[in-house]
Amino acid sequence: MASNIISKKRGVSSHFHLHLLLLLLYFVFVAKFGLVLGLNYTKFDKQVSSLRLERIQKHLEKINKPAVMTIESPDGDIIDCVHKRKQPALDHPLLKNHKIQRAPTEMPKVKTLREDEAKDSRSNEGGVKGAWQMWHRNGTRCPKGTVPIRRSSMHDVLRAKSLFHFGKKQRGIINPARRADAPDVVSGNGHEHAIAYTGTSQEVYGARATINVWDPSIQEVHEFSLSQIWILSGSFDGSDLNSIEAGWQVSPELYGDSRPRLFTYWTTDSYQATGCYNLLCSGFIQTNSRVAIGAAISPVSRYAANQYDISILIWKDPKLGNWWMGFGDNTLIGYWPTELFTHLADHATMVEWGGEVVNSRANGEHTSTQMGSGHFAEDGFGKASYFRNLEVVDADNSLSSVHDVSTLAENTNCYNIKSSYNNEWGTYFYYGGPGSNPRCP
Repeated sequence: MASNIISKKRGVSSHFHLHLLLLLLYFVFVAKFGLVLGLNYTKFDKQVSSLRLERIQKHLEKINKPAVMTIESPDGDIIDCVHKRKQPALDHPLLKNHKIQRAPTEMPKVKTLREDEAKDSRSNEGGVKGAWQMWHRNGTRCPKGTVPIRRSSMHDVLRAKSLFHFGKKQRGIINPARRADAPDVVSGNGHEHAIAYTGTSQEVYGARATINVWDPSIQEVHEFSLSQIWILSGSFDGSDLNSIEAGWQVSPELYGDSRPRLFTYWTTDSYQATGCYNLLCSGFIQTNSRVAIGAAISPVSRYAANQYDISILIWKDPKLGNWWMGFGDNTLIGYWPTELFTHLADHATMVEWGGEVVNSRANGEHTSTQMGSGHFAEDGFGKASYFRNLEVVDADNSLSSVHDVSTLAENTNCYNIKSSYNNEWGTYFYYGGPGSNPRCP
């Protein structure tokens, strides 16, 4: 089914109060009759006040910028083509006079590979292919000078715990017994990981990896499953941790469905108040008119069948200091301005690659929310999810393969990870698991 262009211009409704009244009546009906919206585990269990609806509506008008053109995706997403100078990022007080950088001053340098190293020997094992996005199935693109932004809806906000929590990761509980050089993972609030990470002794200026894309099942609406790169600096035990993140995630709460979606995240205060997912707050500046952050990735990998993956590169512009994001074969998405950060204004001290889930322990038991493909690492290619060709960017702006990585998984009976190295995939690992099972009660 092709994407359809459904409007040319969208402004603020002149019938705001009538619209608000209709929304209020609708959500009272939802609360009274327990209507399920979108997903069979998504419902609103309390009445929504008119004051809350009005606050949400004002917030949506702030982040949903007026569109030059609007595209309806086959999966139900609305993609607004917004003039690049009117995107949400430039509302940030630190970016009021920011001049948008059209392109990085320099791409990371890549060493030349021998022909036998460059060839992907796994491509015959079910086929490794690049995954793309669903919203431009028929080739529809946003016009030059605009950027595609996934429109947020009233339903999106109401699924969050509050308007403040909308688009934000929940802060973890600090473990006082953790080692000073341990990676930035906290499991006390239900977050569980299977990750590879670098040590803290080196200065890092970026990272890259190719990530296998699946659609793991999520048991509870407030849980998620993601696979990403973390670029980190600052105090892991304090309130000043800086983090830049990108990858794919399945989050029914954030998106209202179970599709894997390209996402970004940033914070400068350990996920307390700054930063957000995607373009749901001011900060990340998008420069690309073809890739929508937060849009669904399609197709996805299937068990013992075709495998699809995406490549993500994050690096610091050596001259201007902005942190750029590349997708696929050097497609530039945009950047996190250096003005946003404290520690990352200089360099990163750690990189992490891997999977993360939230286990809410519904009914007092580990949930069946899957990580990766839902299969353990030892199942291997075509069955377990992978990260391959792990690389870091050094002070000379050069990409090099990571040879010494540590791995961590809090509960290997629920999710695990196994790393290795070969000429074709460089440093790689399989990871994931099913969550709840006889060994993971």
